[in-house]
Amino acid sequence: MSEPRRDRLDQPIEPGRVRLPKFDPEAFGRWSEAIARAMGTAKFIVYMTVLIAAWFAWNTLAPVNLRFDPYTFTFLTLILSLQASYAAPLILLAQNRQADRDRLAMEEDRRRAAMQKADTEFLTREIAALRIALGEVATRDFLRNELGRLADELDEAALRREKRRLE
Repeated sequence: MSEPRRDRLDQPIEPGRVRLPKFDPEAFGRWSEAIARAMGTAKFIVYMTVLIAAWFAWNTLAPVNLRFDPYTFTFLTLILSLQASYAAPLILLAQNRQADRDRLAMEEDRRRAAMQKADTEFLTREIAALRIALGEVATRDFLRNELGRLADELDEAALRREKRRLE
């Protein structure tokens, strides 16, 4: 690779930096969630406790020439620190992804609630319109009363005609 010409101001200087490999953020996010989910279980705590107890037992009870991490357990401390330094960001990443999912679910719930509210308001208006329309429609009882009143009037009119004819 040749050195870029520095006397040309119209050409950008190619930075000499390390190019990191590309990765799929979604796959990495799923992986981090799986780790965070596994670390948040009682099973993980039990396994870690057993591993640390075995580490302590081996490095205190085994013959001196077989011990690989003597009493201050510096190597164990290093490993646990390394685990914690990776666990915290992975857990935060998993929480951020969960927060994003929760936000999307909440937005969908709001959208559905708004649609249901609009549907309910529409149905309320329709029911009100039907009630108003029914208020103007003659009911069965109203028709019976009117027909009964008309029949009574006809009977009275027939009686008056009969009286006049007899007089």
